[in-house]
Amino acid sequence: MKIKEGDYFPDFSLPSDEGNDVSLSSLKGRTTVIYFYPRDDTPGCTKEACSFRDNIKVFESMGVPVYGISVDSIDSHKRFKEKFNLPFPLLSDVKKSLVVKLGIKSILGIASRVTFVLDKDGKIIKIYPKVSPDKHALELIKFLQEEMNLKKRQA
Repeated sequence: MKIKEGDYFPDFSLPSDEGNDVSLSSLKGRTTVIYFYPRDDTPGCTKEACSFRDNIKVFESMGVPVYGISVDSIDSHKRFKEKFNLPFPLLSDVKKSLVVKLGIKSILGIASRVTFVLDKDGKIIKIYPKVSPDKHALELIKFLQEEMNLKKRQA
């Protein structure tokens, strides 16, 4: 991976299944979770997406938006999102521009399963380079709660 914790996430602009483009500047001002996954509607990717779906209220209560990114098309994302009732945006990196910038391309040329937590300024505060699809959302929630508690104690 070309990027590490403490680095700023690279600038990007990717189309969303919701019909708008999402860029780094549109994410600034709040802690954000960006997770990369290999393919829509595959067993591991479905488990991971559904885990985020099932825990989305917790992320929302913390004010932390979740974005999923793969190299699949917007049409594929729309079918995947509808099939599993996913309540968060899926971004399409069909040109693999962000995947290449981050150095997370797998042997198959698709995105590896990796998650980034960005602070309000776009700095990477946590990278999860190896993810257990069915437990990852809970792992992130625990990390985010610890981060928020730490900030409260430091204030």
